[in-house]
Amino acid sequence: MKTLYITRHGQTLFNVLHRVQGASDSPLTALGIKQAIRAQAFIENVAFDHAYTSTQERASDTLELLLNGKLPYERMKGLKEMNFGVFEGQSEQLNPPVADYDTFFAEHNYGGETRKQVAERMNQTVLEIMNRSDNHTVLIVSHGAAIVNFLALYFDKSQFSSFGNLATVKLHFDENKQTFSLEELFRLAEQMSVNH
Repeated sequence: MKTLYITRHGQTLFNVLHRVQGASDSPLTALGIKQAIRAQAFIENVAFDHAYTSTQERASDTLELLLNGKLPYERMKGLKEMNFGVFEGQSEQLNPPVADYDTFFAEHNYGGETRKQVAERMNQTVLEIMNRSDNHTVLIVSHGAAIVNFLALYFDKSQFSSFGNLATVKLHFDENKQTFSLEELFRLAEQMSVNH
């Protein structure tokens, strides 16, 4: 049995401004930086042998803060956030109802991804990581929609309906069955008293 921790990045400027950020990027806020630094305490006793992040700045910056230089890491495009097409950078008020998210952003020439595409991309990347022979205890930093769509392949997604900044799931990976079991969900940002 192998162990995987998947963490969402810290708070970003677009989070604060309520703007859509998927393929687009925005930097961590001062609070997002504090969240990641405070979360070091959560993982400091975990002996990670490998770490991975999306290629996007907000995720790689979060991972660098979490690791504090203690472990090298690899950036992987397959761990990127869902692409929201022409809605990128726009007000979240323009988003459709959540029930319509499945294919909405890939329709009408909007240029985005479907939930299924995101889930399959994430799953392929995570399985590739977990099937590497020297990966036993792994840390991944990714994004809210990417993580939730991946988890929905294995679990009831209602468990992850509120996947906030620095939320982390601890999973066990069964190499023989090529499946995951959920050990725990940590909502780190909510558990930490961080002063603005």
